[in-house]
Amino acid sequence: MSDEMMEEEGNPTGITKKLMYVNRKPPYGTVYALEALEVVLIGAAFEQDVSMVFMDDGVFEIKKGQDTKGIEMKNFSSTYRALEMYDVEKLYVDKDSLEARGLTADDLVVPVEVLETNQLRDLMDEQDVILTF
Repeated sequence: MSDEMMEEEGNPTGITKKLMYVNRKPPYGTVYALEALEVVLIGAAFEQDVSMVFMDDGVFEIKKGQDTKGIEMKNFSSTYRALEMYDVEKLYVDKDSLEARGLTADDLVVPVEVLETNQLRDLMDEQDVILTF
């Protein structure tokens, strides 16, 4: 299959949008975190410019060492490592959210860029679409 045909299949319109997904919910107790991850992977599969922001309790979605045995739910935090295979490499974390929860970037399962609130606001202004979960 030619590169041109593959490009048409991955992104049939040829239009690339900047899609930002803002994850604010804890990883368990609702479907928001898992559904957001699935939506991100779908957007990336269609070759869109995808970025993710983790803020508020959303920072717990990518925290290392999650133990879900007590709540009888599957731990899906390792799935975030698949983002790189989909070329989703723009991962951002709100600095205040991390600090308020006693976490640092070293506590997370994926490499992220930690941003101040004003930096996140500027980044959001550059997006075509922002979806908040």
